[in-house]
Amino acid sequence: MRAQPELSDRPFALSSGAGERAEIVSVSPEAIRRGVRRGQSVAEARSLCAALDVQVVSPALEQAARGALLDAALSCSPRAELEPRRAGPYAGEAAVSADASGVASLFHGEAGFATALAQRAAAVGLPTRVAVASSRGVARVAARRLEADGETCLLAAGAESAFLASLPVDVLDPDDALAERLTRFGIHTLRDLLRLPLDSLAARLGPAALSLAAQARGECDLPPPAAPAETRFVESIDLEYPAERLEPLLFALQGLLSRLLARLEVRHLACDELTLALDFAGGGRDVRRIGVSAPTRELRVLVRLAAQSLESQPPRAAVCGAGLETRGAPLRRDQLDLFRPPGPAPGALAPALAELASLCGASRVGAPALADHHHPDALAIRPFAPATCDATPATDAGAFRLALRRLRPPALAEVQLRSGHPSRIRSAVCSGRVLRCAGPWRTTGGWWSREGRFAFDHFDAQIEDGTVARLRYDHVARTWQVDGVYD
Repeated sequence: MRAQPELSDRPFALSSGAGERAEIVSVSPEAIRRGVRRGQSVAEARSLCAALDVQVVSPALEQAARGALLDAALSCSPRAELEPRRAGPYAGEAAVSADASGVASLFHGEAGFATALAQRAAAVGLPTRVAVASSRGVARVAARRLEADGETCLLAAGAESAFLASLPVDVLDPDDALAERLTRFGIHTLRDLLRLPLDSLAARLGPAALSLAAQARGECDLPPPAAPAETRFVESIDLEYPAERLEPLLFALQGLLSRLLARLEVRHLACDELTLALDFAGGGRDVRRIGVSAPTRELRVLVRLAAQSLESQPPRAAVCGAGLETRGAPLRRDQLDLFRPPGPAPGALAPALAELASLCGASRVGAPALADHHHPDALAIRPFAPATCDATPATDAGAFRLALRRLRPPALAEVQLRSGHPSRIRSAVCSGRVLRCAGPWRTTGGWWSREGRFAFDHFDAQIEDGTVARLRYDHVARTWQVDGVYD
């Protein structure tokens, strides 16, 4: 239902394999209302519901759904972990435990915490039932007793025993042998189990019965949930038919990316780089990295990057499965400056940089910086970042400072000399008699290379038309140029 929302209102079921004899392992609510149950064969289920849509279970989608459930819990609590899978009647259950310590200040109480968990899970496409209790085992049992998706249950401290007493023993999921012995002794509810003396219970039913009795009293020996070691997000899918062209493959990748971004948005993170894995129908696997210049949650940008990667290096065979993996990174935030105009928004700047890097190459996108080189035209590129307010002390109000505006490329000029200094100039920038002149200042380098050698003589000149310019003579090209203009 998370990968195909259009199935939410239709009767459908998941089978363990292909064919009419395969076993039904999961059933949608609409199919349950029409009499379909787990454990039936596909043929028996279709005899009860002719409109039943049966699909083979996908371990990739199941693993992604469990990861999305954990993300919903971690968006509300810093410590959460998935519960181990169970067998028997709860084999299709996915549960996550989250630490609810100190939630009153963040969510205005435990009721707000439970509601926020349900809303975050719905944001990633998962219908959930949330219960809050003083132990992990009781909370899981209380969630199982809820009837509708989105429902919440709050158990006050000390009320666990009264809540559990009337429930059947099966809610604690005992193994088959212990459940059979309990039924033989006439123990059907947890109240019946707690009436028995512990010594006799252990002697007749074994140590497993003592653990079951402890759970019935609301006791739990499990440690609190641990904080996740790393932040990795994985979404994958097994294609129903192998994709031989890029269009259907990109359509499937767009769905993967949309579900991946929904998980990132719940955790208030963004995608910094992608790892794309393609499984081929004839065997083999292609894993490629898709770089992103800045963390982003723009679906259009990520789909374009994936398309360009596939177009530049198409898959060598038909693709039967695809997966995406990323490491969550926080979005860039900027502190506004009171004395400067607002710059580009980080949410718009990051996608623009990513698109430019994809079109031009990452090494050609950035901000200009001075290079550690003697050549006056040497230039380097550093990663782009919006300018921030510097702490340079303000100058005196009456101070006068000249600023040189460099011309790139320099403008060619015709210069007349007198005693080795320019006396008259004609160019597209300035023309006229030179009133005052300072220089020359010589800059040389690269003498060991025929292509990279340079030698310039620079002059600062005041022209009669009012322009103050910097002139330079190129000894290698034997030309005069206007290198810049002073403001």
